[in-house]
Amino acid sequence: MGMRSGSLALGLLLAAGTASAQDRLMADVFQDHAVLQRGGPVPVWGVATPGAAVSVTLGEQSVQVTAGADGRWRADVTPPAAGGPYVLTARSGQQVQTLNDILIGDVWLCSGQSNMEFGLRQVTNAETEVANSADPQMRLLLVGRRSLPHVDEADLPAGSVWQTAGPTTTPNFGAACYFMGQELRRTQQVPIGLISSSWGGSIIEDWLSEASLRRSGDYAEALDILSAYAASPDNGAAYWNRVSEQWWKTNDPGLKETVPWSDARFDDSGWKLAKPEGFWEANGPVLGSYDGTGWYRTSVQLTRAQARGEAKISLGPIDDMDAVFINGHRIGGMQGWDTPRDYVVPAGVLRAGRNVIAVGVLDLGGGGGMWGPADQKRLTLADGSDISLADPWRFQTSAVMSSLPGPPRAPWIGGSGTTTLYNGMVAGLGPYALTGFAWYQGESNTNDPEGYRRLLAGLMADWRARFENPEAAFLVVQLANFGPAWGEPHGSSWAELRDVQREVVEADARAGLAVAIDIGDRYDIHPTNKREVGRRLALEARRLAGDATVAQSPSPVSAVREGDRIRIDFAHAGTGLVTLSADDAVGFEVCDQNRVCRFTPGMVRGATVWLTAPAAAFVRFCWADSPVCNLYGPDNLPATPFELPVR
Repeated sequence: MGMRSGSLALGLLLAAGTASAQDRLMADVFQDHAVLQRGGPVPVWGVATPGAAVSVTLGEQSVQVTAGADGRWRADVTPPAAGGPYVLTARSGQQVQTLNDILIGDVWLCSGQSNMEFGLRQVTNAETEVANSADPQMRLLLVGRRSLPHVDEADLPAGSVWQTAGPTTTPNFGAACYFMGQELRRTQQVPIGLISSSWGGSIIEDWLSEASLRRSGDYAEALDILSAYAASPDNGAAYWNRVSEQWWKTNDPGLKETVPWSDARFDDSGWKLAKPEGFWEANGPVLGSYDGTGWYRTSVQLTRAQARGEAKISLGPIDDMDAVFINGHRIGGMQGWDTPRDYVVPAGVLRAGRNVIAVGVLDLGGGGGMWGPADQKRLTLADGSDISLADPWRFQTSAVMSSLPGPPRAPWIGGSGTTTLYNGMVAGLGPYALTGFAWYQGESNTNDPEGYRRLLAGLMADWRARFENPEAAFLVVQLANFGPAWGEPHGSSWAELRDVQREVVEADARAGLAVAIDIGDRYDIHPTNKREVGRRLALEARRLAGDATVAQSPSPVSAVREGDRIRIDFAHAGTGLVTLSADDAVGFEVCDQNRVCRFTPGMVRGATVWLTAPAAAFVRFCWADSPVCNLYGPDNLPATPFELPVR
């Protein structure tokens, strides 16, 4: 079988000339203890001497190919029967690479943010789960964290090693992924290979390829900045600063005042003190639950000699973005919640007498503000002397996040950037043959549920193309309950994103939804019951593999008016819907055209729920950050949250 040059165009092979290429023929993802996908040809690829013959042997089958002019080669090898162990060998001239203890089975790539990264050592009953995790037929590849402004298809992050599941290898492995694999081992009776590639707090944009994001039409500027940054970090940062500065000028009310808050002439005497003595070390960010922009101001007195020449200002870390002004001159800004800020103050900005320092801060979520050790906050003058900036500062909020358009994110920052996690943690894996993907992410994208619709569908297509499997299963964990509960219907971006996840999955015949609305924790965004998440993922994996016996969460088909009642029919209701702890179904809302809603009980009859509502344009179920709802299928899987128009 010859080399497929079309696949090489995807850039899936090792780069020639690297130091590690001297020691191996096969790509970095091929290692001892790996699992190769059963059921069809699997690509094996690597780098050799340009034009050299390469022979790849797996079990009793051998395939010969010829390395291209750049040294890259690929062989598609038909695997033997599921099981093992087998030996995988590549030979080219005098160079031989032999991999031992190779199993043939099903391979899954698990990815997302912190709830997928959440390790087995952190789950409910962790000590017992870890102690009982040994399974020689389950293999784990934990991909190390790596964010890159450019694609690396040559290597995996340092420390990314295939290992056999057991008490020494499972504690830090993603628990939801592990429990899914454990359940599939029990039911499928074949070896399971799990690849975990996740980053806590990450946005979905950081997991898509550049080509996919450019097709979406909304990320050209960010990708151009990232390209500039890859070529020159200084030029890329300068480009982003210009874009960021324009955003602040356009959107922050403090810069639109008659006397802007950045101006030395502004009177901030009515602002509150930002901290008591010692606040920086003891309390961290000061914005608490406030998300949006706020301003800090302080001043220092300088002599003419002190003000002369170039200086440097250090402010410690700021969560998340900042714009720093001295005497009304913008001297810097960046993004990164844990990155210390150090900016050059050009000669001529400082002056004799009072010098006002104003710092605009944008917090995107959670706690925010200026924080870190007090001794990191200082002004370093041209003569090398330091002036402390630890105290006093005054503070005033400016605009809440919900009133602002999305700010420009520094696209090279891992987790909150653009395509950098795809570049560093996904590209080096493809086109490794696999069964499918498990995706647990979305908490960091609840600010834009409708944008997520396009991005999630794009991710599915993107990764299926990268791994050359258009039929790959794509399993999505719907966001669990987290956050406040309300006594009356209440808007919820978390509910909106859950509904987007439901609709995207339902539109894809090879996708599955693991509903988690009943196994979260309203007080903790990281619920510890990952065993049930993994079990529900495994149910969807089995269903997509053709097992018609597995249960599914009930999902709505339609909401139709019949007189003064609304009939909601459900799919996957089995022998009939059930309610827990009450005769009526709890959690239903009826809403008018403006989505002004009220709770109403649901009467359950088989696979149908009836609502009494003389006038309603929409119906909702389980619609809140942490809703109270009690509708289940007969197999104890919760009905999925939803909103539907009434027909």
